[in-house]
Amino acid sequence: MTRASFNRRAVLQAGAALSAAAALARPAIAQSAGRVVVIGGGFAGATCARELKRGGFDVTLVEPSAIYTACPFSNGVLAGLRPLSRQQFTYDALKTDGLAVVAQRATKIDGQQKRVSLSDGTILGYDRLVLAPGIDLRFDALPGYSEDVAQIMPHAWKAGEQTSLLRSQIEAMPDGGTVIISVPANPYRCPPGPYERASLIAYYLRTQKPRAKLIVLDAKDTFSKQGLFQAAWKALYPNLEWVSMSSGGKVIEVDVGQRVLVTEFGRHKADVANVIPPQRAGEIAALAGATDRSGWCPIDPVTFESRQQAGIHIIGDACIAGGMPKSAFAANAQAKVCAAAIASLLGGQAPQTPKLINTCYSLVAPDYGITVAGVYRPVNGVLTDVEGAGGVSPADSSPSFRSLEASHADAWFRTITDEVFG
Repeated sequence: MTRASFNRRAVLQAGAALSAAAALARPAIAQSAGRVVVIGGGFAGATCARELKRGGFDVTLVEPSAIYTACPFSNGVLAGLRPLSRQQFTYDALKTDGLAVVAQRATKIDGQQKRVSLSDGTILGYDRLVLAPGIDLRFDALPGYSEDVAQIMPHAWKAGEQTSLLRSQIEAMPDGGTVIISVPANPYRCPPGPYERASLIAYYLRTQKPRAKLIVLDAKDTFSKQGLFQAAWKALYPNLEWVSMSSGGKVIEVDVGQRVLVTEFGRHKADVANVIPPQRAGEIAALAGATDRSGWCPIDPVTFESRQQAGIHIIGDACIAGGMPKSAFAANAQAKVCAAAIASLLGGQAPQTPKLINTCYSLVAPDYGITVAGVYRPVNGVLTDVEGAGGVSPADSSPSFRSLEASHADAWFRTITDEVFG
């Protein structure tokens, strides 16, 4: 047995254990009662709301948007591999399940009185509150960059209009032009995302504008799946250049008038500039008093309850989850653990200690996929990797294996979006 296959088996075994734990938690949910408000209708919030509703709780999901646009696979939109419409989902199935979906924005949280204020003046009371606000972009963290500048140099890090804008700029760029991607320091949503983006844009350029160049300016020296990405770039995309932080890749300023990204070592002129700025937890988490100085939300890894605000749980990209990355799979797993913990707490029982799984697929080309997987458990108050579980896909894989991983990636997206929104 190879190490890779051993690791994959360990992940599957842990997954079976987690599924069993979830099944055991169901009776506790059904026997309990309580009001739960969930703020945020992404992978984390929608999953948690559905789990609790199916367990018999009075659940209200607060989400201002009628349509959710998923970030995973949105890099395929940039490369012209799929339409944006395949990224978009409604909440109709959740409503059919009997879930109350309120299309308002949460504006204030009173943790003492356990009340949420909405933009239309409505007040919602709760016994437990779940925040799944995702991320906000820190437009103030990069001199020269702002929400207005993002209309010229798109971030496209929240899928939707920005995705379409960046796609249109890449399409309009003449052959021989230069695309530059600016990548922030950790932590941020979807650690491998910028490198999948670079890969798929490079694929588009190679097939449609072969004289064009792609530069990745990075505020880090290492990144997720680095060896796999760089081996693929060397083989497939000679016009892709990655500049690490120690080589002068950290962008410290934006000159939008000249369409230039300024680093500590020089100035880089772009025909198309994709600036991914630093990030923090969504604003409502700060309004709730659940963020710390980092801008993210520390949590108890057993219950995902805030370490700063009792009765409030934070899941998904907004929380500090130790070694667990900010990904859609992680958000989905955290939501299920949080729902089970809330059911136990409202039922007067002690929550079970969980194990959580994350698997992340990245496409390097339409028929070339790579993966990373991990298992995590609470250790000394922090979610920590389970030693010997997880790992990345083998470095010496055949083209047929990479093609199979690409098809698995597509199947994963269809499965998780069907589970959460279908």
